[in-house]
Amino acid sequence: MDILKKIEGYRVEEEKLKWEGTFADYLNIIKERPIVAQSAHSRVFNMIKDAGVEEVNGVRKYKFFSGQLFGLEEALERLVEEYFHPAAKRLDVRKRILLLMGPVSGGKSTLVSMLKRGIEAYSRTDNGAVYAIKGCPMHEDPLHLIPQHLRADFYEEYGIRIEGNLSPLNTMRVEKEYSGRMEDVLVERIFFSEDKRVGVGTFSPSDPKSQDIADLTGSIDFSTIAEYGSESDPRAYRFDGELNKANRGLMEFQEMLKCDEKFLWHLLSLTQEGNFKAGRFALISADELVVAHTNETEYRSFISNKKNEALHSRIIVMPVPYNLKVTQEERIYDKMIRESDVADFHIAPHTLRVAAMFTILTRLKEPKRGDIDLIKKMRLYDGENVEGFNSADLEEMKKEYQDEGMSGIDPRYVINRISSTIIRKDMSSINALDVLRSLKEGLDQHPSITQELREKYLNFISVARKEYDDIAKKEVQKAFVYSYEESAKTLMDNYLDNVEAYCNKAKLRDPLTGEEINPDEKLMRSIEEQIGISENAKKAFREEILIRISAYARKGKRFDYNSHDRLREAIQKKLFADLKDVVKITTSSKTPDEQQLKKVNEVVARLIDEHGYNSTSANDLLKYVGSLLNR
Repeated sequence: MDILKKIEGYRVEEEKLKWEGTFADYLNIIKERPIVAQSAHSRVFNMIKDAGVEEVNGVRKYKFFSGQLFGLEEALERLVEEYFHPAAKRLDVRKRILLLMGPVSGGKSTLVSMLKRGIEAYSRTDNGAVYAIKGCPMHEDPLHLIPQHLRADFYEEYGIRIEGNLSPLNTMRVEKEYSGRMEDVLVERIFFSEDKRVGVGTFSPSDPKSQDIADLTGSIDFSTIAEYGSESDPRAYRFDGELNKANRGLMEFQEMLKCDEKFLWHLLSLTQEGNFKAGRFALISADELVVAHTNETEYRSFISNKKNEALHSRIIVMPVPYNLKVTQEERIYDKMIRESDVADFHIAPHTLRVAAMFTILTRLKEPKRGDIDLIKKMRLYDGENVEGFNSADLEEMKKEYQDEGMSGIDPRYVINRISSTIIRKDMSSINALDVLRSLKEGLDQHPSITQELREKYLNFISVARKEYDDIAKKEVQKAFVYSYEESAKTLMDNYLDNVEAYCNKAKLRDPLTGEEINPDEKLMRSIEEQIGISENAKKAFREEILIRISAYARKGKRFDYNSHDRLREAIQKKLFADLKDVVKITTSSKTPDEQQLKKVNEVVARLIDEHGYNSTSANDLLKYVGSLLNR
């Protein structure tokens, strides 16, 4: 019954939003709220802006796209700031077709779908409200009723610019139905809906021999010609093409560059002049954002053809590359799985991350700098701290290739292999090794992978496997540490006491004997060596730690275990190194004694309770790490 109540509530809300009045009433509305008279481009920009904007590491993140598009923050910022924002300000950019270009499964269709669903919902809000001449099949802007010679006066009084002319059908209706009294013309609030063909249109190319231009611009209604007497009577015309129905909103051209030329010609006038030709009428005004998408191959072929120069000059190309961040790629796979019927299937921790590592490696280009490899580049792109590199190095790397992210393995291939693994494996869970094995097997079946690429990708699978080996060892070793956090904090406090004494050239007091002793150099070095701090660099590292402690103290904050990433890593590695032999013996013993068995059960329980494993994946992990440590 709850869903029925919600349906009823939705219907009541829809009724509340409806409005109808005369053109004179509408003028009162826009006098109070001029935003109602905004253009289609402005409406889309405000829709995105109203959802919220935050700045992360110098990149603007638009919340409108959150939850659906991952790792495309820079591309989306460019799209909004270089196209939607200036177009909303009526700059010349709005007279261009927005062409999203990128590789397959890169998010182009998802982006357009989000804009369409978003503008539908936005038209139901106060800021996104849209009003149209009642009974008009093109949902025409009521301001077109203002004659040309009065528009300058209208701008002075209302501060709103009017673009476009009254359509042939409404010109006739004003004369015949309203006796020329435009102030009496009925206006209604409309709500965008692709399903109901209001304000959202979609054109998809098909066989040029069978596809008619009427799909775009409407057609003559031959059944009414006898009644109205002429093909030039607008009442004898069906204004039901996609360009007609998308007026005031958004028009999507799917795979635009695959369209026959005759369909693209109409876009020349629509984009530059804001009108198009249909039937035996004068040019018909239309206010709509035209967005298209294509892949790079189609685009290169299109611009190489001189016949397309006129249209090419009316296009703004926005690259939509693949995501290049491991963490975000992992979120893509997680979203795809959650939306499927296998959402409850257990996927061991780090499985999707390791698959994402492989995928990102296939998309990255080899760094031009000799002091960095692909793995370090992958980590830097993902926001990790890599010793010896800073944000300036990262920006420099991003500028090395303009087309980075436009090739590589697509998310669909990876999710297909993960799905195949889930379906084929008659077990309660899958892990990273299962997925890597499936990715490797699938390379032979991938139609676009050459032998050269296959060898390269096999190498990336090996690299991802090595990364997983490190992750697995750390996971198990961490689980073996009893009261891990307490042990780490104790070790760190001990280290910091010694560092402070070392830097201040002071002595420590032995807690048992009370005698003064020198800082424990052996302890400090045993920790620092874990992250490659050399003998020559130890003094600088220790002084850096002391400066960080002082900075925290000045701000009234306590320096703790999580305050310094590299020091935390060193502490972890030191603890793990001390436990390595225990892990090795316990996991590899075929006939463990009672004490060992108890330890294994404790670790399994900890992996399940604290790390997200189930019984099967936890035991598989222990066996695998045992085999790694025994090599």
